[in-house]
Amino acid sequence: MATVDLRAPTTDLHRSYLDAVDEFGDAHRDGDGDWERVDTDGTVRTFTRAELETAEGFARFVAHQNDLGRRQRPGYVPCTFLWLVEAGGYVGSLAIRHDLNDFLLREGGHIGYSVRPSARRQGHATEALRQALDRCADLGLDRVLVTCDDDNLGSASVIEANGGWLESTVTAGDGRLVRRYWIESSAR
Repeated sequence: MATVDLRAPTTDLHRSYLDAVDEFGDAHRDGDGDWERVDTDGTVRTFTRAELETAEGFARFVAHQNDLGRRQRPGYVPCTFLWLVEAGGYVGSLAIRHDLNDFLLREGGHIGYSVRPSARRQGHATEALRQALDRCADLGLDRVLVTCDDDNLGSASVIEANGGWLESTVTAGDGRLVRRYWIESSAR
């Protein structure tokens, strides 16, 4: 089993995080919040790569990711962002969504995660999800929904290894097939 730890985002992982972003390329990083923030005037802004390259910009990003009281985009729910860390390096992201809106209930779920390509197939996601389920129980989420694309057999294996049972497969808004799994977090 991997020795990954779930940690709050930290500036200590600045270079490692950006190296992983480069590894992902244009691929979506579930669990990372899409770098979006809502300013005090309600405007949705995105942290830019150039901003995250600077120590000050990265510190603002980390503070935003760790702020449970941050403004939410309309239609979004409160969320805890965590980073998967192994041997002092960033290997992925995980988000615990505290509630489910219609979109999350249908295809997004309570927990989303991604592992950088060079760290995949090493048990990081399985261990991170196990730890996240303990945190969900602490949040009072006794049963959580975790989803994955129907053709993502690696993620399906991660969910099933953590006790997930397949409730259904649905067609997402963009036409993808999505597997919907439930996991009892309080039974851990």
